[in-house]
Amino acid sequence: MPIRLLFLVTSALLMAGVYLWSLIWPGALAFYALVIPLVGLGLVDMLQKKKAVIRNFPVIGHLRYLLEAIRPELQQYFVESNLDGRPINRETRSVVYQRAKGELQTLPFGTQRNVYEIGYEWVGHSMYPKKVDPKNLRVTIGNGQCQKPYSASVFNISAMSFGSLSNNAILALNGGAKKGGFYHNTGEGGVSLHHLGPGGDVVWQVGTGYFGCRNDDGTFNAKKFAGKAQGESIKMIELKLSQGAKPAHGGILPKAKITAEIAAIRGVGMDKDVISPPGHSVFEGPVGMMKFVAQLRELSGGKPVGIKLCVGLKSEFEELCFAMKTTGVVPDFITVDGGEGGTGAAPLEFSNNVGMPLREGLQLVHKTLRQHGLREQTKLIASGKVITAFNMVTTLALGADTINCARGMMLALGCIQALRCNTNKCPTGVATNDPYLVAGLDPADKAERVYRYHRDSLKAFAEIVGAMGLVHSDDIKPHHIFHRISETEVKTYAELYGE
Repeated sequence: MPIRLLFLVTSALLMAGVYLWSLIWPGALAFYALVIPLVGLGLVDMLQKKKAVIRNFPVIGHLRYLLEAIRPELQQYFVESNLDGRPINRETRSVVYQRAKGELQTLPFGTQRNVYEIGYEWVGHSMYPKKVDPKNLRVTIGNGQCQKPYSASVFNISAMSFGSLSNNAILALNGGAKKGGFYHNTGEGGVSLHHLGPGGDVVWQVGTGYFGCRNDDGTFNAKKFAGKAQGESIKMIELKLSQGAKPAHGGILPKAKITAEIAAIRGVGMDKDVISPPGHSVFEGPVGMMKFVAQLRELSGGKPVGIKLCVGLKSEFEELCFAMKTTGVVPDFITVDGGEGGTGAAPLEFSNNVGMPLREGLQLVHKTLRQHGLREQTKLIASGKVITAFNMVTTLALGADTINCARGMMLALGCIQALRCNTNKCPTGVATNDPYLVAGLDPADKAERVYRYHRDSLKAFAEIVGAMGLVHSDDIKPHHIFHRISETEVKTYAELYGE
C-alpha cells in the first residue's frame, strides 16, 4: 500500500479510535492533542511540492532531513570518488543542493581541503583577471559536412533515458534546459513527449537497441528515424557505441520499471528486462560506422551527428580515425564517457573494472584526433562525474569543448542517492515509474532547481575562467592546472599529460 494512502487510513483509524475510546473514558480526548498535530503535519506534507521525500512519506520523511541536519557531526566525508579517485568532501554534494535550491553558496572557516595532500589541485590565477559573461560560454557544434550547426552551452544534461528516470523527472530536466538555454540528452531510451513538451533543446541518442526507430526484430528503421529526427526540438543526434558504466554490455531497463507508455516508445514488450545488444547491427567496423553517421546526418536533415563511447583500445580508435580519412566522413562531435560514469543498473564487474577513466580516455581521443589532423573538425564532449565548476575547468584543460552532466543534474532534481535506481522504489520519484512515488516529484518546482544549478555552476565557472585571466572556455589549457604529486613537488597538467 502506498505510504500516502497508508497514512490517510492510519490517521482515520486513530481519529476514530480516540473518539470511540472517549465514549468509555472521557480522558481519552486528551490524546487528540497528539494525534491532530501529527495528522495536520502529514496533510501539509502531502500537499507541499518542495520535498519529494516528505510528500511521498508524510511525517516519517522528516527523519531524513533531521539526519541531514546533523550529518556534519556524523559523517566527515561523502563516500564517493571523484575524477582522481579521492573522497569527495561532503561540501561537493552540498554545493549542488545549495545552487539548486537558490541558497547561500559560500562556505565557512576557509579552505576545506589539505592543500599539501597528494592529489590536491588548483588553477593558476592571473594578476589581471577578466570579467566573463556566462551567456557567452557557448560552443558551435557542426563541421563543414553539417547543414544545421548547433550553438551549445558549455554545460549540459547528460544521457539519462525515460524509463530509467520517471516522466516527471524528464519533464523537469527538459523544463530546466528550456529556461537555461542548454541541451538535454535523451539517453538511449528514445524520444518521448516528456522530452518534447517543455520545449528544451534535445539531443537524441540512438543506441544499439534503436529505441524509437526500430523494426519489430530490433533492427534500425530509417523512416521512423527521419520522421522524429527532423523535429524542431531535436538539435543533434548521438550514436551511442558504449557508456562508461557498462561499456560493451548494452543498456539495462529492469522489467519492474517498464510501463505501457515506455514499452510503446521503445517498441518493446513488458514481459522481461530490456537489455540492449552490446553492439550495433546496422554496421560493421569503423568504415561502416562512418557511413552510418553520414546516413543519420542526411536523414536528420543535416543536423550535427556524433558518436559516444567509453574508450577501450587505442588501436581501435586509431582505426576509426583512418576510417574518417578514408570515407571523408567526420563526426560533428565525439562524446567521451569515463569508466567512472554512473548508471541505474549495471553488472558489478563492468561498473568497476571495464572501461578507461575519463582523463585517460579524453586525452587519448584528443591527441589521436590531433595527430590525424581531425581535431579541428570535431568537438569533444566529456562525461563522467563532472559536477562542480572546478571539475569543468580541469576537464576542459584536458581537451574537452563541452561538458555533459548526469550526477549533478539528478542531485538537483532531488536525488538523495538512496541506491534504489534498479528496484523501481526510488523514494524521491526520480528513478522510478511507480505512479505513487513519481507523483511526489513536482516537475515545475524541480525544473527551477535544474535551471538554478546550471545557472550558478556556469556563473562559478565563468568567474574561475576570468580569475585565470582568460575570456572564454576555449582558452583553458593544461598548463593552467596544477597537481600535487608529493608534499614537496607539483606539476602542471601539461607536464603530466602534455599540451
